[in-house]
Amino acid sequence: MVNLRESLTRFLFILAALIVLVGLAEATTTSLTVAQGNEVKCPVNLAVEDRVLIRFTVVGATASIVHFSLIFPDSIVKEFGEVSEFGYSFVCDAEGQYTLRFVNNDLMEDKLVTLDFEVDHYIFGMPQMLFLTIIIVLACVGGVAAFVLMSKKP
Repeated sequence: MVNLRESLTRFLFILAALIVLVGLAEATTTSLTVAQGNEVKCPVNLAVEDRVLIRFTVVGATASIVHFSLIFPDSIVKEFGEVSEFGYSFVCDAEGQYTLRFVNNDLMEDKLVTLDFEVDHYIFGMPQMLFLTIIIVLACVGGVAAFVLMSKKP
């Protein structure tokens, strides 16, 4: 006969491990090649209260710089100028599509941009993973309580 307590402990451990692993998958790392004299746009859909961290590094043979700007959903453009290494974080005030725009003004060579983009979603002022963990724990406790209350009394 299967020990219920041991099975429940294993289930909760596996569930907690899955939640932690899913939380680690919120970051996106990618490489972009910005051709000489061209631009590359990276659209990202964000919700209100999302915490965003943008980091990137530019690699080029002679000059490692690109012109970077961030376009908000209401078409406001925030210019950051010519950068080679960049880090910026912000909290979303408006829901919609934000666009990262990389422009290579160099007419001699392509640039490689290594982009690290992290988004932390928040629900009711809590990180989404913490909120979902609390909901799952409450559901598990409720299930155990229902099982105990519905079991036969000796």
